[in-house]
Amino acid sequence: MDSYRNSDPRPPIMQGSPPAMVLPKLDWDRPPWNRWAFQHVREFLPTAEVWRGNGHRHRLERAEVDLDGLPVEDSGGQPTTLAGLLDETYTDGFLVLKDGKVAYERYFNGMGERSLHLSQSMAKSVTGSVFGILVGRGLIDPARPVTDYLPELSVTGWAGASVQHVLDMTSGVRFSEAYTDRYSDIGQVDVATGWKPVPPGSDPAFRWPSHMFELILGLKETIRPHGAAFEYRSIETDVLAFIMERVTGKRLPQLVSEELWQKLGTDESACFTVDSAGYAVADGGFNATLRDYGRFGQLILDNGGGVVPADWIEATRNGRHGPDFNPSLPEGSYRNQFWIEDPRSRALMCRGVFGQMIHIDWNSRTVVVKLSTYPDFSNVAYSVATVKAVRAIAAALD
Repeated sequence: MDSYRNSDPRPPIMQGSPPAMVLPKLDWDRPPWNRWAFQHVREFLPTAEVWRGNGHRHRLERAEVDLDGLPVEDSGGQPTTLAGLLDETYTDGFLVLKDGKVAYERYFNGMGERSLHLSQSMAKSVTGSVFGILVGRGLIDPARPVTDYLPELSVTGWAGASVQHVLDMTSGVRFSEAYTDRYSDIGQVDVATGWKPVPPGSDPAFRWPSHMFELILGLKETIRPHGAAFEYRSIETDVLAFIMERVTGKRLPQLVSEELWQKLGTDESACFTVDSAGYAVADGGFNATLRDYGRFGQLILDNGGGVVPADWIEATRNGRHGPDFNPSLPEGSYRNQFWIEDPRSRALMCRGVFGQMIHIDWNSRTVVVKLSTYPDFSNVAYSVATVKAVRAIAAALD
């Protein structure tokens, strides 16, 4: 089915009693269903709370600027406005913080200030930041082998890899991130996490993993020496999360709550989706509000704010940049579960499929959050246009 933009009529997905259009379990993250599903994950998947605690709410001061008419380029490079680009790129929520104050905030597609939105792979940066806290506390040494913390992985492709290799996604483990292939490794992650059922009509001889650690133990092969090259593979983040759980004796949602979410002064508790073994999906199962994603971005911009070690943030901003690093970030890099935009600005980015982004820029003192539901897993033209718009916003607010 085709998707719909915010300027189009909304189909009655999960509306009415009984609903006129019921969410399909196999394709809830595909269009048009994802436009409803990404804001309602707790209604169809098991989740674990990331408690905000009983502490203060960090009030975001406001210094609002009407940027709706700001001239930017659309995905085809033609003139449009920021409002037009947000409509074109299936935006659910958009937030700009300038010097920690709300400069611009917009909601679409039924989203509101209390709505929890699926982060997809922005969850990797949340997980990586808490990992940095544990490193700063001396509980984990990134230079040590992964198997020092998870000896079970000695029979997998991670044998001989360091923790830093996993943080930077430079281990040599064979893992296919082919999203549209239900039999690929990432397709098997969908089943292992409980996000999707076993595809109907699948080969009865194919052994589907029943939970995430079982899938990890089945990844036996390497395709290159550890540390030789970056290759984006979501499973690396889940290995990191199992290390965190092993050294602390706590589950990931509790760790993120105690070490990060309660200290941010968030508006709302967040949540992770969990698999059949109760494991929180570290690589993409985190859900939070637009403003709370902004608070997280601001914490990173404030060099960790005394929560995440400042030297961890500085190290994260220093990656190995190469030509044609990524289709939408040709001068980019990847370090400690964050993307780096380019070697000059060293701006950090959290990115997730279907158009999730937190852009953190020290030069302009801005944090930009975009929550989206693209019709496709990725769209290079949308991503490039969004980053260009972020630069235009920074210039307009300077």
